Amino acid sequence: MPAGVCGCCGPLRPRYKRLVDNIFPEDPKDGLSKSDMEKLTFYAVSAPEKLDRIGAYLAERLSRDVVRHRYGYVVIAMEALDQLLMACHSQSIKPFVESFLHMVAKLLESREPDLQVLGTNSFVKFANIEEDTPSYHRRYDFFVSQFSAMCHSMHEDTDTRNRIRVAGIKGLQGVVRKTVNDELQAIIWEPQHMDKLIPSMLFNMQDGEEPDRTGHPSTPSGTGQDGEENPAVLAENCFRELLGRAAYGNMNNAVRPVLVHLDNHHLWDPNDFAVSCFRIIMYSIQAQHSHHVIQQVLNHLDTNNKSTPRVRAGIVQVLLETVAIAAKGSVGPTVLEVFNTLLKHLRMSVDFELGESSRRNSACSVSSGRGKESEERIVQNAIIQTIGFFGGNLPDYQRAEVMMFIMGKVPVYGTPCHTLDTVKIGHRGTKRIQTMLLSSLIMVTSGFKSKSMSTALPPSFLDPLFSISLMEDSELRQLVLEILHNIIDRHDNRAKLRGIRIIPNVAALKIKREKISKQDIAFMKKHGQQLYRHIYLGCKEEDNNHKNFELLFTTLAIVTIELANEEVVIDLIRLSIALQEMCLINEENMPMFIRCGIMASVAAYLNFLSQMIANPPFCQHVSKVIEMRSVEALFLLPEHIFKDKCPLPESLDKEDKHLYFQTADIAECLAGPGYNAERLSVPYIPQVTDRLTRRKSFVDTISLQVDIMPNSLPDKSQLAEEITFATLKKAIDTTGLEEQEREKRRQLMEKFQKAPFEEIAAHCESKANMLHDRLAQIFELTIRPPPSPSGVVSISAGHTQHPSVPVYEMKFPDLCVY
Repeated sequence: MPAGVCGCCGPLRPRYKRLVDNIFPEDPKDGLSKSDMEKLTFYAVSAPEKLDRIGAYLAERLSRDVVRHRYGYVVIAMEALDQLLMACHSQSIKPFVESFLHMVAKLLESREPDLQVLGTNSFVKFANIEEDTPSYHRRYDFFVSQFSAMCHSMHEDTDTRNRIRVAGIKGLQGVVRKTVNDELQAIIWEPQHMDKLIPSMLFNMQDGEEPDRTGHPSTPSGTGQDGEENPAVLAENCFRELLGRAAYGNMNNAVRPVLVHLDNHHLWDPNDFAVSCFRIIMYSIQAQHSHHVIQQVLNHLDTNNKSTPRVRAGIVQVLLETVAIAAKGSVGPTVLEVFNTLLKHLRMSVDFELGESSRRNSACSVSSGRGKESEERIVQNAIIQTIGFFGGNLPDYQRAEVMMFIMGKVPVYGTPCHTLDTVKIGHRGTKRIQTMLLSSLIMVTSGFKSKSMSTALPPSFLDPLFSISLMEDSELRQLVLEILHNIIDRHDNRAKLRGIRIIPNVAALKIKREKISKQDIAFMKKHGQQLYRHIYLGCKEEDNNHKNFELLFTTLAIVTIELANEEVVIDLIRLSIALQEMCLINEENMPMFIRCGIMASVAAYLNFLSQMIANPPFCQHVSKVIEMRSVEALFLLPEHIFKDKCPLPESLDKEDKHLYFQTADIAECLAGPGYNAERLSVPYIPQVTDRLTRRKSFVDTISLQVDIMPNSLPDKSQLAEEITFATLKKAIDTTGLEEQEREKRRQLMEKFQKAPFEEIAAHCESKANMLHDRLAQIFELTIRPPPSPSGVVSISAGHTQHPSVPVYEMKFPDLCVY
């Protein structure tokens, strides 16, 4: 009887347990029983309230089989779970999922690679299922940690290690897909999870066999069987997918672990992998989030401001790649922030370089100091390239702002520089910063096309730029001229004008030009004299070389093409003749090479100008002078004077008029409608129109004031001079008047240059007092109180009253009429 009781207990077991037991064959090698699995699936679908119990019982059996190492039954149980999971999509699936995840966790905790891969595959299938309602209590912390650990597997067998890593990456990809679209699972973006996800992917990307990763989304990576089994390719795809799903507020948490990983693994030098990572980031994220990435890299650069030069250079180069991609889309409000940070680090690099240089001079280790200095140059060049490339890829309206911003940072003598303190770095450091900033400006202005010169060259940009053009450094002056070329040359004619030479046929160059606009005419009327003056002063610098003269010639040619109307053409001819006269008179004792270089540049330019305005008589005059020079004075032609061993003359004879361009002949050539040739008879004198000048421009300011002031009164000693025959003969003789006037001007300029400030102020005050006295006398003689209408002369209070006359008969002085 007891046996009968025990025998009838079997059929009393719940039906779901019997159905579950039936799917397991006696021999696990036979696999899952398909007919019994269909019965279990039909029962689960028909009675969804039993799903949680089915899952719990399957989990119980699986746990027991794992402990007993009966892995065949483990595989069957997971296969049954997968089929049930795919077949059931009701609300009751929530408790079943908990049992399913518990079983997956059991497999992942085991040390058997096969079980870990099995659990991962089941989790990936679950991750691809879209649930109808979100889960309020489910968390994936354990899976993130476990899958990340699998991504770092260091198994001895290479194939097994790759299998585990691939499984770990697929698991992380499943976690990302399951959580990023669920608002209730936003916790996945928190730092504690990102610090595990991101490094796991980067570790496999770095450890791969250098797959072809350009960063661009069009690169077909990870396709086919090879991509599925390659941890590096799979990790890259997962990394792209994660970044593509990142929202606005999650960008910082996604990028920060990348920077930390690059720091921990010393991947900034060399930085190939770092550049590849950030290319992937910039092409994967949404365009409007680019400025978040740029800001993170800038902050990281600030954090590493005391790192080695190569590390800082690597970060800057990564920033270059980042902003190069961001500039094509939206860069947000960080445009000026990028330049501000880069200029700050540029200054710091100059400080480090100068500090190392000074310590090298005082120490014995010369080689190490030079190495450190050269490494700082790498940082500086990287910063310049970043500034220039970023600015060069911006739209024109933003590029103009960037040009103004950079120019505001350039230290200029005589102007306050609030952002770069140049007192501590001295003249050498200041020149170094000026050179680098101007070099970056060249890159920024390259390809810049502005419809109006007044917009491209406002006074706040033009004044400091021209002030630098007066520096006693040929390299700085070259950079300034190249910047002007980039801005003024709107039709890309510079390449056709490369090389200062006598161009036989300008028409063959096919110069592109348009009719000058009214805005540009107004610009030349306002700033033309300023431009002419700086060209004039720049020509006579003693350290000019071949490149300086070539750039000056190109400047004149580009101004002729882009900004010259009839009035400007006359001004440019006057400027050319003034340069020629300056070389012939040679008041400043310029070297012979400079004088011949200026004469050759004037010849090259007038040859170009005469053909550009298509004036045959003018062309004949220029050709005649050039032909005479080719016979008698080769040193006055650009093809010869700029050769290395060109013989120089001892002097230039002003009497050889056939070798020089004559104002009267040019005026005769331009006589007629269109050109006001009478203005050529007025010699060109540089006018001071800019506020920012160096000490050399002070002389010109004084000379202009002397021209305007009335002649000073003779001294008492001159008034008391005895009149003799020799005095009268000297007064009649006019041969030496020019030399006397020139000497008088030189003495006056020397007085204003070298005299103390108090003496100059007193002299000017005496002149002003004399002027006031003369004006008072004039007013006393011309402006009187109105006479009485009686017409009689009366005396009142000691003053004579003149007779009255009608107003229409009164004669007013010219000074009183307006």
